[in-house]
Amino acid sequence: MGKLDGRIALITGSSRGIGRGIALEFAREGAHIVVNYRRDAAAADATVHAIQEFGGRAVALQADVSEWGAVQAMVEQALRHFGHLDIVVANSGIASRVAPVWDLDVDHWHKVININLHGVFYTCRATVGHLVQRKSGNVILISSIGADACGPMGAPYYVAKAGVNALTKSLAKECAPAGVRVNCIAPGLVATDMGDRMMKFYGDALLASIPLGRAGQPEDIGKAAVYLASDDASFVTGKILRVDGGAWM
Repeated sequence: MGKLDGRIALITGSSRGIGRGIALEFAREGAHIVVNYRRDAAAADATVHAIQEFGGRAVALQADVSEWGAVQAMVEQALRHFGHLDIVVANSGIASRVAPVWDLDVDHWHKVININLHGVFYTCRATVGHLVQRKSGNVILISSIGADACGPMGAPYYVAKAGVNALTKSLAKECAPAGVRVNCIAPGLVATDMGDRMMKFYGDALLASIPLGRAGQPEDIGKAAVYLASDDASFVTGKILRVDGGAWM
């Protein structure tokens, strides 16, 4: 018997990387998944197939989370397909270009904020009312320890992720009376496409900054998400869980 047996989860950006890791760990624990993707339909289909191999049901739905209308349409499709939602994971995100604030392209600033912060808000705006009405459910937002470290040359990303941390706490207080829990996972370096690019850019110094001496894996974040979504965390809300090998203490 899985910790998430029969629960329906919508996970944005779950065709690849951390989102896929969360989707697969949820499926291992018995959940059925709405796999959201922006461009890579083949990767989304592969994630659906992997979920089905665990015995779960899954559907791939395309939506660019930076567009409010697209998020609304995706959630409506998900509800038509599964009937309801139990878990919402707002995971979609992109990296910033490496540049100081005074050299940042204004359009790039808006692109990163639109996906990494507005996209999280749109996902919550389109789903949380459903959970509150049902007086049941879990919301997990994906942030980053970058919101704590706020290093140089990545301001749009760090600013967006700091906003996600703040949204977690505010939303948790709004949802608590209905019994809906809201938490955040802030990963450190994870071996995804984005993480691999960071390791190539910063080199061994990045791994040396992690006390446990390695990059995380998508399943590390997935297992943390299972905990927060399960009844094991029934008294946990409004928290930012840093899963980073000890990089931020």
